[in-house]
Amino acid sequence: MSAASDFRSRLVAREPLYGAWSAISSPVSVRLLAAAGLDYVVIDLQHGTATEHDLPGLTDAIRLAGSVPVGRVRHAHPADIGRALDLGCAGVIVPNVNSAAQAREAAGACRYPPAGYRSGGGVLATDDPFCIVMAESAEAVAELGATLATDGVDGIYVGPRDLSYSLGCQPGPDDPVQRPVLEQIWAACAAAGKPVGVHATEGSTARRYQDAGCTLITVIADTAALSRGVAAEVRAAHGGR
Repeated sequence: MSAASDFRSRLVAREPLYGAWSAISSPVSVRLLAAAGLDYVVIDLQHGTATEHDLPGLTDAIRLAGSVPVGRVRHAHPADIGRALDLGCAGVIVPNVNSAAQAREAAGACRYPPAGYRSGGGVLATDDPFCIVMAESAEAVAELGATLATDGVDGIYVGPRDLSYSLGCQPGPDDPVQRPVLEQIWAACAAAGKPVGVHATEGSTARRYQDAGCTLITVIADTAALSRGVAAEVRAAHGGR
């Protein structure tokens, strides 16, 4: 079984999977992330510096380090989804999916006919990619039951920051407005028997999400790790000031 197939099987079985989020389009940096013992590395094509041109080198570097490359595409468009899969991503995380109808379109873009409408010909294509849609708005949460019931949707990924914008609150599990909405999402995914992931940029918050039932657990982002690590060493060099 290939690493991508094994990852997909573990994802569907809702086994804990740990990953990192990469906004820096460097094969060296993504390989360092992957080599830290992570199950997956997400290449952020929406807000990061990577473009389609970078994907073959980035996805190869992640695989060579023993991890699985995932693409967070720019938006729920068949061209964006198809290109990420054609150029080496084992699956996609699709942002701005606010309805079951949009989720159906995203899932269809991941699969060849008759299951979907993806075009063939990708030089680095994975045969059976996974499709994770993001819940990051009040509208998406309201449609969650129908979205989870949509064929081809393999799971949900929560973006706490954008969800907080929609809810008019602060992001994270301690906010009194966002916390019950997160719990609603966890419960809906558990009832549907589908995995749920969530974005965290440090391990202690990631652990709290895991304890709440999340199984696709982003532990760190490269930009946060770099800035925090450098700042900590500078403080140490200044004697802790």
